[in-house]
Amino acid sequence: MTKLTEQHCDACRADAPRITEQERKELQPQIPDWQVREEEGVQQLWREFRFKDFAAALAFTNRVAELAESEGHHPALLLEYGKVGVAWWTHKIGGLHRNDFIMAARTDQLTPAD
Repeated sequence: MTKLTEQHCDACRADAPRITEQERKELQPQIPDWQVREEEGVQQLWREFRFKDFAAALAFTNRVAELAESEGHHPALLLEYGKVGVAWWTHKIGGLHRNDFIMAARTDQLTPAD
């Protein structure tokens, strides 16, 4: 199986299937720091990233935005002092798609090495 970080998003249709529980269990180990949460009945991948200050958090937010725009798949971003919350889900299907796992894995690659 190809690593999620090496994949790109496929165009998603409104009738695309949501990810199955079995698929989630297979993909989740590639993004171990992400949680599946439910917001208003919609499953999402969620992770909070921590930074030393607002400027570093903002720079990360901008990198995520550039990635999202390049793939045509956009997250919810919550920018605060020293942290950024990122939520991925597929709006068209009201839940999780493989694209969300790809984008979560690729988001992890955007954090600077400590």
